[in-house]
Amino acid sequence: GTVATALLMSAVDVAAIESQISEQGATVRAMKEAMKADENAHTKSELTAEVDKLKTLKAQLSPPEAAPKPAAQKPAAKQPAAKKGKKEEVKVSPREERTVRMGKADKFREKGINPYAYTWDVKDSCTKLQEAHKDLGNGEVAEGARTSIAGRVMAKRVFGKLAFYTLTDSAGEIQLYLEEAAVKAAGGDDSFEDLKTLVDIGDWIGVEGGIKRTDKGELSVMVDKWAMLTKTILPLPDKFKGLTDVNIRYRRRYVDLIVNAEVRDTFRKRAAIVQGVRSYLQDRDYIEIETPVMTSDIGGADARPFVTHHNALDMQLYLRIATELHLKRMVVGGFERVFELGRIFRNEGVSTRHNPEFTSVELYEAYADYEDMIRITEDIICENAMKVCGSLEIDYQGTPISLQRPWRRVSMNDLVTEATGVDFYAMRDDFAAAKAKALELKIDGADGANSVGELINKAFEDKCESSLIQPTFVCEHPKEISPLAKPHRSKEGLTERFELFIYGREHANGFSELTDPIDQRERFEAQAAKKEAGDVEAADIDEDFLMAIEYGMPPTAGLGIGIDRVVMLLTNSASIRDVIAFPLMRPEEGATSLLEE
Repeated sequence: GTVATALLMSAVDVAAIESQISEQGATVRAMKEAMKADENAHTKSELTAEVDKLKTLKAQLSPPEAAPKPAAQKPAAKQPAAKKGKKEEVKVSPREERTVRMGKADKFREKGINPYAYTWDVKDSCTKLQEAHKDLGNGEVAEGARTSIAGRVMAKRVFGKLAFYTLTDSAGEIQLYLEEAAVKAAGGDDSFEDLKTLVDIGDWIGVEGGIKRTDKGELSVMVDKWAMLTKTILPLPDKFKGLTDVNIRYRRRYVDLIVNAEVRDTFRKRAAIVQGVRSYLQDRDYIEIETPVMTSDIGGADARPFVTHHNALDMQLYLRIATELHLKRMVVGGFERVFELGRIFRNEGVSTRHNPEFTSVELYEAYADYEDMIRITEDIICENAMKVCGSLEIDYQGTPISLQRPWRRVSMNDLVTEATGVDFYAMRDDFAAAKAKALELKIDGADGANSVGELINKAFEDKCESSLIQPTFVCEHPKEISPLAKPHRSKEGLTERFELFIYGREHANGFSELTDPIDQRERFEAQAAKKEAGDVEAADIDEDFLMAIEYGMPPTAGLGIGIDRVVMLLTNSASIRDVIAFPLMRPEEGATSLLEE
């Protein structure tokens, strides 16, 4: 009987009924509010019918009838209605809701409907509809217009015989206007009830219907036909609390994209920037080349590589730390303008600015020098700023950044002199005195430096780098830290190299390329000596590359731009993880399942 039914009711059954009570209660409240505003919004009989439904649902959770309570119990029945209502609100766990949703999928199957459809004939996008009917007046119906769209349900409001859903697709969102009579006429007696009770927030549905703008100005699809396309069995995060744990956001990026429109916008902008860089170069006759990801030698940068092993060839390989040396081989082979836009891998630390795998573009142009690369760097960043920001005056993390050209150009040694009061370059012939001065200034890393050039670099990194907020080209790097750059034409011991800094971060690196094979061999040998001494970031001697440039490489300039950092800048993203769709995470970072939240 009733007692047995109540005792056997599972937590899932209870959760399902409580969910229905919550929805039905919202329907009744909405009808009452509508009738207050307009007494003709609903009839009293319609309201009574909905109230009866609510009572019936609540009765299923009521304990079995007992003997009449003694008079002493009467005061308890006089508790305020608000407290009674509060007790009826039982939170349903995500795990329980998952089970309920799986049951709804089964109900579709019982009706002969596959809750995981194969296709839907999409005619429009939400944005396209918004644009096509932007001139439609409030309360007007678009005569003769009919559409078919699909997307994810992100909000539900049910008012008896009328419901409003919010549907989102990859382009935007639109309201669905769901009237019982129209839906039943097209889909049958159960179609509107199924729409109300079996469709949850997060589900993918397809709809067909006309177009109207409501009296409140909301463009809406007047749905008559609809279909379940994918039944979602995991609930989305709470619409008020959102998805706030950054580790879960990064690990479960798909959920982050569902609930955070600004995240979707960031990755749309990233795609536009990547396309913008590629188009800029292709429009100027650069040819895109694909170079090896696995290499037998380390070169093109000072960085610790990831090591792997090729079983069939029984040889140790490295994931590339740069694309430079292979692209230069292409220049030797006769391609005067080449580039590659792709992933680079470095086995280094992780921070808000660093990820072990990142995206860069490297390009090389024959008959050019580093001045040409400076111009190209400004062009690429400014063109993309206008594309995604609409201005060269941008805000980054509360700091105004002006990308108006020309950008500042200053030598590394001049910056160090400004910051420390010491001209280390003038001491280039007296390393002992220069090092003593650096130690006196407590320059980080000075004790490990082996040349004045290295001291200048250490002083720059310690005393200057973080202060370069506005775009600044730091030029004329010491030869010791620039093994692939041409010597400066007029300044001994320096090179024709630059790095671009914005907001204290390096965004680009370029130089007039070293084309003298004898000089290049000597610099490679110096790097190999560092590696032999224990420097894990020093490069190998790449004999094949040396052979290539012995065949002759024309005067060439090269440039590398960190795509992720440019995207961070132009999307106002605080961390590199915000602009990489699936950043590397430790296994323990973030819950293993959103059901555990």
